[in-house]
Amino acid sequence: MPPIYMDSHATTPVDPRVLEAMLPFFTEHFGNASSRNHPFGWKAGKAVETAREQIAPLIGARFRDVVFTSGATESNNLAIKGAAARAPEGRRHVVTLATEHRSVLDPCRSLEQGGFRVTYLGVRPDGLVDLGELEAAVTDGTLLVSVMAANNEIGVLQPLKEIGRIAKSRGALFHCDAAQAAGTVPIDARALELDLVSLSAHKIYGPKGVGVLYVAKNVHLEPLVDGGGHERGFRSGTLDVPGIVGFGAAAEICRHTSAEETRRLRALRDRLWNGLRSDRVHANGSMEHRLPQNLNVRVDGAHGDELLKSLASEVAISSGAACATTSAEPSHVLKALGLSDAQARASLRFGLGRHNTEAEVDRVIELVRCRVGS
Repeated sequence: MPPIYMDSHATTPVDPRVLEAMLPFFTEHFGNASSRNHPFGWKAGKAVETAREQIAPLIGARFRDVVFTSGATESNNLAIKGAAARAPEGRRHVVTLATEHRSVLDPCRSLEQGGFRVTYLGVRPDGLVDLGELEAAVTDGTLLVSVMAANNEIGVLQPLKEIGRIAKSRGALFHCDAAQAAGTVPIDARALELDLVSLSAHKIYGPKGVGVLYVAKNVHLEPLVDGGGHERGFRSGTLDVPGIVGFGAAAEICRHTSAEETRRLRALRDRLWNGLRSDRVHANGSMEHRLPQNLNVRVDGAHGDELLKSLASEVAISSGAACATTSAEPSHVLKALGLSDAQARASLRFGLGRHNTEAEVDRVIELVRCRVGS
């Protein structure tokens, strides 16, 4: 029997309905979406535009502002480096959080090597940004504020409306990595004054290798990839039509099921938390302002890697971000909350998904409690 999968922040399985939508575009409708002179290209091009229209409502966007990429990592790089390359004179400052994904932090460090100043704000022990500190950090010289909607490790939801107000009061662009939040919590790019939003298909039961960057009207970016001027010139290259179709189908499913699924996932997450919590097991980050499918806990006196290894054949969970699993360093997110190295290493991340059941949650509670002795 395969292990119970509870690592949906790392990736999700492709929904069978998504796969069904994709399959004809591998063999039957295989045209290049940029081929304008025959029906094969017309069919592919139409499919891409349909997907654009399906994805845009996830973030309250106009479909024409949706730019396809290879994933949220590329989208984050394009947003940050692309904006910096077009920075007006006097705006060479970026503000972000110490708890951001590496695909935001690493491009920011790259900008520092090019002469930009970057402010990495800490967070409160609950994982939320201090809005007073943010307001003090953003100046008339700030080009970009980059804050993720939902943290990929602890699931904490940042106050995007207030962050957008602060960014706009100083004329700064507002970028948001919404890969973990889109399809689960409501996001309205225009109401939140978002200029740039990064998404990834494989976080919402779509295929790996396809993402989106929402680029608001009148926002100017320097492309990372030149050659052909595809995607309004922001991202050249032959489009992955099957992947894009899959992203569109996944977004459409989320749009019709997210409210009910959010309630179901929150109930499962709370059942998991109530079954695990004890004098030794503590939640990392705010439980109030949190993704409904996320639980991140630390186990006093345990070693996370050893605990994971003991559970690996029966339950798939993680100690943090999948992109950082090769690092021996404790999670930079958990360290930013004020946890010690030992506490960070004694932490486990659970990501519940569309496929999980109450019976699986109860089995995971039993397995973990057996290993931690509580």
